[in-house]
Amino acid sequence: MRGTDGQGRDVRGTRAVHAALPEPLRDAVDDFARHLASVRNRSAHTVRAYVADLVSLMEHARRMGCTRVAELTLDTVRSWLARQRTTGAARTSMARRAAAARTFSAWAHREGLLPTDVAATLASPRAQRTLPTVLRADQAAQLVEAPTRVTAPARVTDRNTGPDTARETADTDAAPKAAGTGTAPETADTDAAPEAALTDVGRTDRGHRAPVDGSGEPDRTAEAVLLRDRVLLELLYGTGVRISEACGLDVADVDHARRVVRVHGKGGRERSVPYGLPAQRALDDWLRRGRPVLAVPGSRDALLLGARGGRLNPTTARRIVAGYAEAADLPRTSPHALRHSAATHLLEGGADLRAVQELLGHSSLASTQVYTHVSVERLRAAYRQAHPRA
Repeated sequence: MRGTDGQGRDVRGTRAVHAALPEPLRDAVDDFARHLASVRNRSAHTVRAYVADLVSLMEHARRMGCTRVAELTLDTVRSWLARQRTTGAARTSMARRAAAARTFSAWAHREGLLPTDVAATLASPRAQRTLPTVLRADQAAQLVEAPTRVTAPARVTDRNTGPDTARETADTDAAPKAAGTGTAPETADTDAAPEAALTDVGRTDRGHRAPVDGSGEPDRTAEAVLLRDRVLLELLYGTGVRISEACGLDVADVDHARRVVRVHGKGGRERSVPYGLPAQRALDDWLRRGRPVLAVPGSRDALLLGARGGRLNPTTARRIVAGYAEAADLPRTSPHALRHSAATHLLEGGADLRAVQELLGHSSLASTQVYTHVSVERLRAAYRQAHPRA
């Protein structure tokens, strides 16, 4: 029996539902996906989300007797959204799905598939905006320095499907434990990486303590992974880039002389973002002593690599950040929380709102203004805690 999950999606999966659609509806979905990717230059993540929403809408329309796009009506779209709501979809998901329906309707009308833009007047629920999680400056510093305190990892971890795929698939990656008490920043699958019994620590040429194997020799792969983790955390907090942007960086995107990175953001927009001395030192260490150890021919120009040499995958990077935060007894932290923290600390330090907008790559100033609310709330909390007449 067919059903839906908690977000109103068909439990058969988007691909199965797509394959079962009538050919005219299926072709329209495929053409719209190509339009989003090639004409609108949307990110792969945005295309996937919109296509999944559109497949759900087309399946709902099919159930209501629709076999061609021209038969789609506003009532059909509204009933689809109502069904999503009754199955527990969040307001943010509802807003995105309404936007996907409007975008498709406008495109289909321009392409002659719809006689009118049926969703032009479709209202969408107002997404409830909550203030983002933000670390204090000392907590952020504690997090980015956490890899230097991991001295006895038991395993070297992350996994790629192969150097040529440039995609990591280690779904069993575990969080790093406190120094000397647990696993390395990532836990390998059985064939993912060399598994050395690291029992002691040594000194690197910069004075940092490096993992060593049972023979007393430094484990270069484990050390390289720690150097990679450090530069990842430094870049996320030091530049405020998105996790997908950080993982998408190439070696040539780093301008060491000016201390800026060239970031390829949403919608194909490119921007230059400065970084500080701590990030520069982490980059120097990684490029000199870490990346050469992990690099393979399939690494190509990727700046951040997994343990088997492919481009670091955002999913793995999220686990790395969360693991170090847990090991440091910090609040639950994601890469986006580091981005939020960087923006908030910039504004608290007196940075101009427009400058922060440019650094973050926001197309709208409204997206940046949320951080002013964060700063005010933090100020209000400090006032309530410290002022005798609060």
